[in-house]
Amino acid sequence: MKQLKHWQDVVNALLGVWLAISPWLVSYQEIPSPTANAVLVGVALVAAALGAMIVPRAWEEWTECALGAWLVISPWVIGFGMHRQAMLTAVITGAVIVALALWTLVTDKEYSGWLHRPAH
Repeated sequence: MKQLKHWQDVVNALLGVWLAISPWLVSYQEIPSPTANAVLVGVALVAAALGAMIVPRAWEEWTECALGAWLVISPWVIGFGMHRQAMLTAVITGAVIVALALWTLVTDKEYSGWLHRPAH
């Protein structure tokens, strides 16, 4: 069996599951835009994280990072910033996802080449 390369991907997959079911757990399922956002981004995050676990590539980490960044700004872009539970769920979950994906990108020697480009 292949060894897991990054524990952060497991956490991001779990965060994706949390996000997809959060409208019902945090009670904002009656508001369509944050519910759809949470479910769609949650499913996409699970897919990216599973991909990163099965065939690890930097682009999957960048995808996770982009999904997390979207979550952080989505309450104001799609207009649910006034719904506290939905907004906090998106922003906090997104910030954790970004932090974990960036952590992986910075600490994995195969992925961090973009960080250490030689000066011209």
